[in-house]
Amino acid sequence: MSLDAYLAGERDRIDRELDRLLPAIDGPSGTVARAMRYAVLGGGKRLRSILLLASFEACGGRGEAALGPACALELIHTYSLIHDDLPMMDDDDLRRGRPTVHRAYGEAPAILTGDALLTLAFEVLGRRPAGDAAAPRRSEAVTVAAAAAGLHGMIGGQIADVEAERKQVGVEMLRWIHLHKTAALFSAGCRIGAIHAGAPDERRDALATYGRDLGLAFQITDDLLDRTASRERLGKTPGKDERCGKATYPALFGSAASRGEAERLMRGARQTLTDAGILSGSLEALAGLVLQRVH
Repeated sequence: MSLDAYLAGERDRIDRELDRLLPAIDGPSGTVARAMRYAVLGGGKRLRSILLLASFEACGGRGEAALGPACALELIHTYSLIHDDLPMMDDDDLRRGRPTVHRAYGEAPAILTGDALLTLAFEVLGRRPAGDAAAPRRSEAVTVAAAAAGLHGMIGGQIADVEAERKQVGVEMLRWIHLHKTAALFSAGCRIGAIHAGAPDERRDALATYGRDLGLAFQITDDLLDRTASRERLGKTPGKDERCGKATYPALFGSAASRGEAERLMRGARQTLTDAGILSGSLEALAGLVLQRVH
């Protein structure tokens, strides 16, 4: 199967499950339910979710046990995008090629929509996969996701990112920001996939390291695309990083060196898989996909 066919099939599988998990649009809370569906089902690469599923399968997992957790990761990611786009944050009008949630529904509904997606994510993580036998793994997955999404993960990285705007930032702080605001959720997805496959600790750790390096490379390529890609290709407003004085690898090192760092990270991610004896064509291909974005 080609990579494009694999990605399309996995996205379709995830989207069908997301459609089942999201609330119906009815009753007094219908505005938020409608906005949740608008935000989640309006496109997206589903890369974090696909990484979770690929890690699950790389550790011998079979069936649909990891599908609910994969969707939960997408709900967390989408909540973060809604809040990032708000006027008091990045103040963007476009996401995934459509008006951002606060432009389509208003600021208060957008805030509540993000809140609703985050809480739904943890409801899903606490229930899926079902059954008493999976309870210890569900509990561990909740803990991993909460750590990655919270103050010592994504939220910590986001506040550091905001406070670094228009300031001189060194490489250590820049790496810290990207590790937390982006790579933490990538790493958590890979670890959760391994958890639900019943993998031993050393495999969980290796996949988490692979996910961390892939997440860092993804953020670097995202920042490169912000400088070079069109509005149509990005699905959001290009050039905002430079206008806002964001701390990015291209701003600190330039485009060529940033591309080189992304390539180094992907070589390291693949080597981590090799050293751990993890043979996965899907994970290998996903590493290559990140770099294809800027070549």
